[in-house]
Amino acid sequence: MNIKKLIIEISESGRGLSSSSVELQLLPFPCCIIDPYRNTIVGKNASFEKLIGSDKELYTASSYFSRHTAELQTFTQAVLTLGGAQTNDLKLSTGNSEPIECLILGSRIQLDTTLGCLFAFLSREEIVRSDNLREANESFRSGLVEWKRLEVLYHQAESLNDLILNSAGDGIFGIDKSGNTTFMNPAASKTLGWDETDLIGQNMHRLIHHHHPDGAFYAPETCPIYQTLTLGKRVVVDNEVFWKKSGDSVPIEYIATPITENNQIEGAVIIFRDITERIESKKSLEQALRKVDELKQRLEQENAYLRDEVRTASNHSTIIGQSAPTKKLIEQIQIVGPTNANVLITGESGTGKELVAQAIHDSSDRKDGPLIKVNCAAIPKDLFESEFFGHVKGAFSGATANRTGRFELANGGTLFLDEVGELPLDLQGKLLRAIQEQKYERVGEGITRRTDVRIIAATNRNLRTEASLGRFREDLYFRLDVFPIHCHPLRERLEDIPLLANHFIQLACARFNLPTPIMPDNTVRQLQHYDWPGNARELQNVIERGVILAAGGSLSFDLPSNTGLSNTHEQQPRTLGTLSSVHTVADIQSLEKELIMTTLEACEGRISGPFGAAKKLGINSQTLYSRLRKYKLSQ
Repeated sequence: MNIKKLIIEISESGRGLSSSSVELQLLPFPCCIIDPYRNTIVGKNASFEKLIGSDKELYTASSYFSRHTAELQTFTQAVLTLGGAQTNDLKLSTGNSEPIECLILGSRIQLDTTLGCLFAFLSREEIVRSDNLREANESFRSGLVEWKRLEVLYHQAESLNDLILNSAGDGIFGIDKSGNTTFMNPAASKTLGWDETDLIGQNMHRLIHHHHPDGAFYAPETCPIYQTLTLGKRVVVDNEVFWKKSGDSVPIEYIATPITENNQIEGAVIIFRDITERIESKKSLEQALRKVDELKQRLEQENAYLRDEVRTASNHSTIIGQSAPTKKLIEQIQIVGPTNANVLITGESGTGKELVAQAIHDSSDRKDGPLIKVNCAAIPKDLFESEFFGHVKGAFSGATANRTGRFELANGGTLFLDEVGELPLDLQGKLLRAIQEQKYERVGEGITRRTDVRIIAATNRNLRTEASLGRFREDLYFRLDVFPIHCHPLRERLEDIPLLANHFIQLACARFNLPTPIMPDNTVRQLQHYDWPGNARELQNVIERGVILAAGGSLSFDLPSNTGLSNTHEQQPRTLGTLSSVHTVADIQSLEKELIMTTLEACEGRISGPFGAAKKLGINSQTLYSRLRKYKLSQ
């Protein structure tokens, strides 16, 4: 009980207080009301009467303080002036009785017409009890205030934690030491599709971490989060999956941090992030890098092809000739060139099949795309698929890098299959599939790739005959022979020899930086009377040798000597050159076989190189190998 406060409350509401007032009578300590201007007691309660004795009815206020009149006046004035006061100096006494020591609390009150004083008399015991109560109340109040302050701080901290958890972009959830979920933030719920009601109190691993990305069961004892609970160590995992409520997995990275109390592990907090976008970005980057690498390889290989083409560019610039077969050839090129039809070019070696293929490509809508040339006779059997379709690194022994195949290099352009008749039978089916479906797979790679190529094939064999004999797939032959073009041998195009000779002279002079020699008419006739088993390619070789030997003078040719033929056969080519129209194909083939055998003997069996039979005959080594197989000649 706060006595002072109670006195003040009564005094403030004490207008018209009297001894009969209920408020005054209910006060638990002696009280009286004094009118200081009339020196009278205008009210008192039963406790006051008991204190002084009921038989001592006095009429003046000062008579109750007979020995302390001065102190009474001073105290009364203080109460009236200040509104309230207390004193230990003023003692209650009546006549000869012993003064009563007490604490007097005074409070100014409003009487009917004037101001008065309410006196409350407290004994020492009451004072002590009141002080104790006050201290207790103050302690209680201070404790209550502190508790309220702490409660506010707690709520503030709780609100701050809620704000952090709710605003965090990463998923956050907590587990106890048994692995049961204790809380989760909205980001975690959004990412996984689980509500708090689904996860709180449930085993985290069983619901969201139960299987590996490949579907294999994820044993709890191997889970890094569980290891956090057992070992008390923070773990960081950058590539795992959590499982959504829908049953789908989501790739995540997470950090698991243990919660300890008194050195005991009580749980863990897991912060995780959905890394789907990052993985997709990484995949896109890897795909882009692979494409860049593939493009780099393709450009490098295309450059290699281009370097080869540059070396042979001097051999072919355009189709030259005025003979009827040449005019027909040009007409056929003009017809088929703008189409995407496959073309099969036939003819003897050296008749310009590659030149025809180039002309077809240049006259097509694919002219801005690549023309990729493949010598089928030069591809080893075990490398066929790699050459045509490419391979990936590690596909086989020696595959130290990715390789782009010919079909991929020719995408958007033309693929020229030279000497396609030399392709082994067991490999023809693979080629047919790629041509028909325009699809292929790299060796060592399971991805099916698409390509868009036009096929031009060339051969010196009769593929129809080869197909009938079972040495060439008939379906592949029909796939290639959509538009056949035959290149006639030079001996059937005598009118073209002077034009070709002049063309080769200009090329040779430019190549060797030599002055242009004079070619007499008898030299031209000499060229026309030769059989030219190596056709235009042999003619070019002869012209180049002549240009070098002429050194700006007059051209002359000793054809038998320059071809390396023996005296036994030196007249035969000239005779056949003039009579070619009446000789059969069998006769020509027999002569060719004899020429090859004779040249091989002269070259001591050497085929390639500057002193080889191929060089002497004016044909390339691969063509000579083809002839050896054709005539079943031992090497």
